[in-house]
Amino acid sequence: MSKGSFLSASIGRKFLMSITGLFLVTFIIVHLTLNLFLIFDDSGDLFNLAAHFMATNPLIKIMEPVLAIGFGVHILWSIIITVQNMRARPVGYNKTSQSVNSTWASRNMFILGGLIFVFLGIHLYAFWWKMKFAGDPLLTHTTVMQGGVPVEMENAYNLVATMFKQSLFYSITHILGGVLLGLHITHGFWSAFQTIGLNNHLWRKRLFVLANIIGWIFAIGFSIIPLYFMIKF
Repeated sequence: MSKGSFLSASIGRKFLMSITGLFLVTFIIVHLTLNLFLIFDDSGDLFNLAAHFMATNPLIKIMEPVLAIGFGVHILWSIIITVQNMRARPVGYNKTSQSVNSTWASRNMFILGGLIFVFLGIHLYAFWWKMKFAGDPLLTHTTVMQGGVPVEMENAYNLVATMFKQSLFYSITHILGGVLLGLHITHGFWSAFQTIGLNNHLWRKRLFVLANIIGWIFAIGFSIIPLYFMIKF
């Protein structure tokens, strides 16, 4: 099968969506780890150092467009596959039977993905866009000790912490975003491995459990950050 015919086939599109999905999960794990520095150090130094590293490291700068492409491909193929699946199912499709044999998340992956896309837009505008391009008065420079040397950098902690302390909208949005992402992962993670070949009964059960664990970690991890600032401050 040629490259073109593989990607035009249903299994090819699902394979590509699975690979990009697993790539994005790896990024999200790193992103969550760095963001948890927000609640481990109220001085903001740890998070500022992490944000400064992400903004200045050459490898990270190279990975940013790769990450954007990964998101784009994942979203595009998910739309194509969903539309094709809808066309393939007759009007009288038995939804009752479907609900018995699948989880809620698996039946609503497209809806979950769409809501996550909306959340991603809000998140990027609130933080990434301001840090990268627009700037913000909250991003006043601060000095942080790095390896015993004072380094001047943008106070990213001040921007994020202030937004969560003062804006109920952004706090609630990020809590919902974390929950939606966790639900999306509970099906998407094991389904991706199933698509690339780990689909026997033994691996399916293990990956299903692992997907639920990762989904819960993402949901709790991303939700606890705005909750921390809402409750403590």
